[in-house]
Amino acid sequence: MRQKPTVLAREIVASSRLFRVEELQLRFSNGVERTYERLVSRGSGYGAVMIVAMADARSVLLVEEYCGGTDSYELSLPKGLIEPGEDVLEAANRELKEEAGFGARQLEFLAELSLSPGYMSQKIQVVLARDLYVEHLPATSRSRCVSSASTWPSCRASCSTRSSARGGRWPRCTWRAIY
Repeated sequence: MRQKPTVLAREIVASSRLFRVEELQLRFSNGVERTYERLVSRGSGYGAVMIVAMADARSVLLVEEYCGGTDSYELSLPKGLIEPGEDVLEAANRELKEEAGFGARQLEFLAELSLSPGYMSQKIQVVLARDLYVEHLPATSRSRCVSSASTWPSCRASCSTRSSARGGRWPRCTWRAIY
């Protein structure tokens, strides 16, 4: 295993209501020194969840939502924060209902992913949702994106996965948003 760099110094160089920017002075095993900056969240929080909701055996549910980071509407998998007292699967089902208007009878934890490991320490829990049914919950005040559930028959972007992913259990599918 590769040796991690030595942290020579660390300092918070900027701060906002949501984030802190931490500067790291690092020395790598070859003697090279570098300065890195990364976002550090303000609190420990309860984490976040992203849902791969299968509308059928070949279609994945996407939502269109306004996102402040890009200042535009984006298609994405439903996602959101895990609330106090919720486990990952409960949060996934709640977010699916709030953002897409569907619940799931079958929920399965898939993986924990780093969102942007070069710049952030935050991770997201990924959940597979199947056997969907219609149920809409109003979005909470904590929601940051305005979303509308959609199917996407006009787009044929393939999401065929390699058989090695999840032991070959992920289906080959065509992405569709549900309008």
